[in-house]
Amino acid sequence: MAGRYRLKSRIGGGGMGTVWLARDQLLDRDVAVKQVVSTEGLTEDSADNVRKRAMREGRIAAKLSHRNAIAMHDVALDRGEPWLVMEYLPSRSVAQILHAVTTLEPREAAQIGAQVADAMVEAHAAGIVHRDIKPGNILIAEGGRNAGLVKITDFGISRAKDDVTLTQTGVITGTPAYFAPEVARGAEPMEASDVYSLGATIYTMVEGQPPFGVDDNSIALLHKVARARINPMTKAGDLEPVLLRLLEPSPTKRPTMAEARDALTAFAAGSRGTKDQVLTGLITRPGAGTPVWAQRNNRSSTTGPHRPVAGATLPPYAPTLAGDRGSRDIPHTRQEHHSPTLMSTPPYSMTSQSSSPHRQPMNPGYGEPTRNSATSSTALAVSVFVFFAVLAVLVVLAIALLR
Repeated sequence: MAGRYRLKSRIGGGGMGTVWLARDQLLDRDVAVKQVVSTEGLTEDSADNVRKRAMREGRIAAKLSHRNAIAMHDVALDRGEPWLVMEYLPSRSVAQILHAVTTLEPREAAQIGAQVADAMVEAHAAGIVHRDIKPGNILIAEGGRNAGLVKITDFGISRAKDDVTLTQTGVITGTPAYFAPEVARGAEPMEASDVYSLGATIYTMVEGQPPFGVDDNSIALLHKVARARINPMTKAGDLEPVLLRLLEPSPTKRPTMAEARDALTAFAAGSRGTKDQVLTGLITRPGAGTPVWAQRNNRSSTTGPHRPVAGATLPPYAPTLAGDRGSRDIPHTRQEHHSPTLMSTPPYSMTSQSSSPHRQPMNPGYGEPTRNSATSSTALAVSVFVFFAVLAVLVVLAIALLR
């Protein structure tokens, strides 16, 4: 691609494009390459809009240089089609981790949230609003010296204040389960909306599902969010007051991202840690030292509120948590004091669920299959039993014939 990047394997995809693991042959390193939706068959105006969106995403991500954010390396053109070249991080998303372990400890969740908030403080200072903070867009590195490193990714629908908008008028873009109430009511996402989405993400880590529950009907879910009545917390413990501040219904009363980072850092540090340890340390299981992403569970993830990962899409680009099924464009009409009137059911952008036409085989070393492991073991045991049973019958018959 573009005479420089050799594509190796597909590692994710959805309505906003397909992501590949590639080799940068010039610098001899692995990179993640995002193939923006093809412009083939589009009108010239639509194709130009797609190209502008890709360039916009590249420019926005390139503005942010932070330890806890995926770096943008390049925007390459191949036969007129834009490709985004990003840092490649062998990892699993928080969404995929939750499929395996259901919930995280409050201090773990707070440390993850603090590091994401630290990156977003810098983003907000650069005039960037992420607009889609959720478990599927938070990565935890696995393997090597970076194991346990936290990074926020996917600035595909982010907004820079000095950018000309390319979003349709009257369309909400994002993931409804992690919307701030004002966004669900039709307001433009701002820095305070990112704070709420971060709070909703941390809530999901400790409670096992988003603040407003799980609902396949995105219209009904959007109305729940607009009413701003979160489900009571049962597992957050002493983290609950911090989360309630982040999940304040009124955006003007919410803390800034810097205040949110400091509150989460203080909680994660407790009485023994320091701010620097929380913000620069790798995520570990308290008392064990094992990175949280390594706490894998061999049970099928069909139990509980989380759905199994379909196929082998990888963590940076394939959110699979219930209520975290990718960004969506939701038509609406703005209203002053009421939840929005939704005109039609929105199409899902991501295709990571079982209905996906793009399911891929497992790539060794990345992610983990969460389906059919128990079934495979049972089938193997039955096959072995039948084999020996048949063998025993043949031996008996042979002895009888010899006599």
